[in-house]
Amino acid sequence: MVQINSDCNITAQICQQARLSRDARFDGQFFTGVLTTGIYCRSICPAPAPYEKNVRYFDSAIKAANAGLRPCLRCRPDSAPSSFAWLGTQTTLMRAIKLIEQGFLSGDNAGTVESLAQKLGISSRYLHKLFNQGMGTSPKRFALYQQLMFAKQLLHQTQLSMTEVAMAAGFNSIRRFNEFFKQQLLLTPSDLRQKSRGSTDDTHPYNDNQVRTYIKPITLALSYRPPLSWSKMLAFYAFRQVDNMEVIDDELGRYGRTFSFDGVDGFFYVSPNIDKPQLDVSIYLLDANDIKSLHHIVLQLRRMFDLDADMVVIRQALLPIITLGAQIDSGLRIPATGSVFEAACRAVLGQQVSVLQATKLLNLLVKHYGTTLLIDGKTWRLFPTPETIAAASLDELNMPGARKLALNALGKFVHQHADSTPDDWLEVKGIGPWTVAYAKMRGLSDPDMFLSSDLVIKKRLYALHEQAGQSIETPKSYLSIAADMTKQASPWGSYLTFQLWDHDPVAAKNG
Repeated sequence: MVQINSDCNITAQICQQARLSRDARFDGQFFTGVLTTGIYCRSICPAPAPYEKNVRYFDSAIKAANAGLRPCLRCRPDSAPSSFAWLGTQTTLMRAIKLIEQGFLSGDNAGTVESLAQKLGISSRYLHKLFNQGMGTSPKRFALYQQLMFAKQLLHQTQLSMTEVAMAAGFNSIRRFNEFFKQQLLLTPSDLRQKSRGSTDDTHPYNDNQVRTYIKPITLALSYRPPLSWSKMLAFYAFRQVDNMEVIDDELGRYGRTFSFDGVDGFFYVSPNIDKPQLDVSIYLLDANDIKSLHHIVLQLRRMFDLDADMVVIRQALLPIITLGAQIDSGLRIPATGSVFEAACRAVLGQQVSVLQATKLLNLLVKHYGTTLLIDGKTWRLFPTPETIAAASLDELNMPGARKLALNALGKFVHQHADSTPDDWLEVKGIGPWTVAYAKMRGLSDPDMFLSSDLVIKKRLYALHEQAGQSIETPKSYLSIAADMTKQASPWGSYLTFQLWDHDPVAAKNG
């Protein structure tokens, strides 16, 4: 029996306008429960719009499921961009959700709710309270539903076997996977696949008893809320491209690179879909057993391309420069690196030199110290590991000895302290606040890193104030203005940084 309730922080009037206009900017921010059919949909659902009296709005998929609703087979809520902005300042709950999405409670080495609470520094009782208040469910049930939604996405979008889908979604038992799937969606995984393809034939080579070797890539579609300035993101990567680690096809608008996410190595291509607000991704896994890490890889790709950002909300952080007369690009997002260590190395190599020179050094670093991979008949390289950098002579790099020592020391520290954070790296000689902030911004996709001490940022802010007739007279005045701007832009300072870097061609090349 469907419970008639409403659970959404966005007003019903806004939700109604968004669903009737199929506004993609609200995709994933709320879900529409259709009480007469027992399903819930995204704001962009192509199905005929139901009467308002027959709908209820939910700010998360799990809340819609708790009300007895099933995900729509047409708009596929499992593919919606993530959105937990309504949680506001509940940082502990956000950290818990992130750990669960990364597989903390699923897979072969699944942790317990108690160990999750311990990692968060709280009691398991309090963790349950946070989930019940914020999500309307328990941590374990939330984790299971996240696994189910990812499995559903794979069934819709890939030709993976049922066993592979179950493994990729974190289910250790195909029997448990089938039972939970049928319990929640009232149909079996095989039934859903046939319905989603509109056919009951068996033309796809599924084999539920054996995991295939990945000669062909796994292809997925990753949705986002527009706008997204893909051409500028691609140009940002292109200007910093590392040969044999990254590849860019300007004609197709495609970006590709190797990756090593928590010991899982591979390669991916990503390109924009011309018809829908989504990126089409092809993932090559070197080891077939790494299918178990597919969800984590997908989450890393979403992070790298900043696909869960709400650019409409973030635009408010840009008011400090908009009021100064700056022209902004509302689709400009954070183009991340493959890892936080890579971002830190890029920052060290870029100290006191141009981006062009830093990229040359980076290419030499990867060429001489990156691990070689053979994928689809082509030789690629991974970014060097901290252990490798720690022991590297770095003789091939034409740069000051102090900077080489800083790289060695950073590699050693990260290798010896695998759980360290960028803030911990300030203990390393040669690693300063700017390097740490840059690493957090591009390596962790931290949204609130306004690099006010960056020389290009300073130049742009001086120029904007001059243009607005508000000249900055002294360095002390600049510090006061920067501090005020940091406060106004929070928690979206990173986007302010990229807007200022993008403000003119010179600035764009120095980020």
